[in-house]
Amino acid sequence: MTPVILRSVHDVASLAAVADHFSDVWQTPRTAPPFPAELLHSLVHAGGAVHAAYADGRLAGAAVAVFGPDRQTYSLVAAAERGLGARVKQAQRAWALERGARTMRWTFDPLVGRNARFNLVKLGAVGTEYLVDFYGPMSDGVNSGDESDRLTVTWDLTAPETPHGPDDPADRAGAPVVATAPDGGPLAHRDGDRRVWCRVPDDIVKLRAADPVLALRWRYAVREVFTGAFAQGFTPTGMSRDGWYTLTRTEDAA
Repeated sequence: MTPVILRSVHDVASLAAVADHFSDVWQTPRTAPPFPAELLHSLVHAGGAVHAAYADGRLAGAAVAVFGPDRQTYSLVAAAERGLGARVKQAQRAWALERGARTMRWTFDPLVGRNARFNLVKLGAVGTEYLVDFYGPMSDGVNSGDESDRLTVTWDLTAPETPHGPDDPADRAGAPVVATAPDGGPLAHRDGDRRVWCRVPDDIVKLRAADPVLALRWRYAVREVFTGAFAQGFTPTGMSRDGWYTLTRTEDAA
C-alpha cells in the first residue's frame, strides 16, 4: 500500500504546489490557477487551513477550509486522487473539531454523481441549499459552457461516522415518473409526500465536452426538479450507484 501523509501546509512552496494541483484538476493554465498561491497564503494567515495529501512524496490531494460564524467551517475547495478524498475530508474535520466547530459546509456541482455519492453517502452530509448559477460564467476546462448551479451540503462534524444506507431500488421503480430527462428516459420519480428521486447523467464532464447543448438541457431539467423539491421541503440525502438522488422531506431526513 502506498504510504500517505496528510498535513496542513503553510510555506510558500507547498502552497504553490497546491495551487498547481488545483490548476491541473480544473484544467486551467498554471499561470492562472483557480486558487492562486498568494490567496491560499492569505487564507492560512487569516486562520484558515490548507491540507495536503502526499503519496510517496507526491502531492495527491488538497483541501482548503475557513471559519464562518456560529462555529461553522466552510470548505472552499477539495480535490484528491481516487481513494484519498475521505482522508482529506477527515483531516479537515479533525482540524475544525479541534477549534470548536460543529458543522462544515461546501458546494459541488449537483450533476456530478460521483461527488454527490461521496458527499451524501460516504461522508453522511445532507443537501441544504440549491444555488442557481452560483458563480456565474466559468472559464476553466471543466465547467466552461455550462451554468454553475451548485448544491450546498452540511456535514455534522459531531455525528457518528455512519454513512447513509441505500434506498431499495424497487421503491424508486414503483413510484410514478413525474419528469422526463433530455435522453428520453425518466428524470424523476415521486412517492407522494415521502420521497423524490432525480437522475443525473453518467458523466456530465464528458457530456459537457462532447455536447454542451445537451449538457445544458440536463442542467435545466435537474434544476427544475431540485428547486421544486426544495420549495416543498425536500432535501437530498442519498445518491445511488446508478446516478439517482434521493430527496426526503426535511423532517424525515435525520
